This record gives sequence, structure tokens and C-alpha cells, in this order.
Amino acid sequence: MIRPLDPVTSKQRVAYGFAFFVLFVALWAWATLGGYVSKTFLANPLTMLQEGWELLVKHGFLYDIGMTIWRVIGGFVLAAIIAVPLGVLMGAYKPIEAFLEPFVSFARYLPASAFIPLLILWAGIGELQKLLVIFIGSIFQIILMIAVNVGNTRRDLVEAAYTLGAGDSGIIRRVLLPSSAPEIAEILRLVLGWAWTYVIVAELIGSSSGIGHMITDSQALLNTGQIIFGIIVIGLIGLVSDFLFKAFNAWLFPWRLA
Repeated sequence: MIRPLDPVTSKQRVAYGFAFFVLFVALWAWATLGGYVSKTFLANPLTMLQEGWELLVKHGFLYDIGMTIWRVIGGFVLAAIIAVPLGVLMGAYKPIEAFLEPFVSFARYLPASAFIPLLILWAGIGELQKLLVIFIGSIFQIILMIAVNVGNTRRDLVEAAYTLGAGDSGIIRRVLLPSSAPEIAEILRLVLGWAWTYVIVAELIGSSSGIGHMITDSQALLNTGQIIFGIIVIGLIGLVSDFLFKAFNAWLFPWRLA
């Protein structure tokens, strides 16, 4: 019997998650192989796997995957390098927060895809344009979330540090950053997941490589098998990167799990 907020073991969690995917694929196979949905609109699982295999062995899809991963990591790292220090400063110093917060709050609601026409004019259709789409889509989210997290640091810790003789820079280095570091790492993990949605949008326009480019070409050919395979690859890569990021955070901040 399932009760609200009852915990589950790690084995049960894996079993439930696996069961969902089995059920999902079974329903997909029933709808497509049973003839309830036309293959023009939705390929069946077997066709999808066949088309995916052909993409990998005949059409150099591994190169497209590599380009997409590079764009996500490149744009995300650029955003994090600027956003993390700004977020810490906003959280630590209220005048800086008052100065920047209205613009950051405004900018985070702007869809990154809306900037693509301007970015093409400014940077062309090369790699810089795609990196900037991910950069714009990530930086404002990171800044605001980190600022909120740093600003919520326990005040008694700050007062205790002042009492022990710490200066302003010492408060940031010895209190705010150590206290907020695990949550900052978690924020970066979450925003990395959002970055994957931005890169596909960037690759749908003016791109000659990448998973998004392959999906656009497949759409023109009405090849839903390749489209679905590309979508699944994105999900798998994102899932693997999320697990790796989570494992790295657990290794870096073991006390957070205590």
C-alpha cells in the first residue's frame, strides 16, 4: 500500500523508473505496430532503432553528437564563469543586488530563441552564435538563483565571523562561499539541463551539424524514426551528464548527504 511521503529504497526507485520506461515503450509499440497510428506521424520502436543505427554507421551521427555536446559545455561554462561571481556579489552585497536584480529578473524571462536573429546578424551562423544562445539562456538563471542562495546564508554565522575578527573579504571566503557551495553546485547541475533545450533551438536554424540539424533534415524527409532517435539521444546524454554532475557534487561535498 502506498502512503503519502513514505520513502522508497534505492532498488525500488530503480525498479519503478525502469517499469515506467517498459510501460511507455509497450504502449508506443502497441499504438504503432498495431496500426493505430500511421508511421508517417510516428515510427515504431523497431524502425526507430534501425534508423538510428543507420545514422550512426552511415551518416556520421557521432560527429553531430560531439558537436552538440561541445556547444552545450562551451556555452554553459562561459555563462558559469561570469554568473557565479556576479551571483555571489549580489547575494553578499545588498546595494549590488538592488542595482542588478531588476535587470537580471527582467532578462531571465526573455526566451533565448528570440535572440537568434540578432545573434546571426552579430556573430553569423558559426559556432559563436550557438554558444551565445546557450550563454544567454543560462547566465541570468544562474545569477539570480545563486544570489538568492547566498543571500539566505544564516545571519548568525556571519555575525560569529565578525565577532572573531573576520573582514568583509573573509566573510565571503570563509562563510558565504563554504556555506553556499553545495547549493551553487546543485544550481549549476539544474541549469545545465536547461542548456540542452537551448542548444537544439540554436541548431535548428543556420546549422550544418549537430543533433538539431539532423532533426531538421529528418523532418524535411518525414523520417520520424530519425527524429525520435535524435530526441532519445539528447535525453540519454542529458541523463548521463546529470548523473555525473550529481556524483561529482556528492564527492565534492560529502557532508551535504550526511
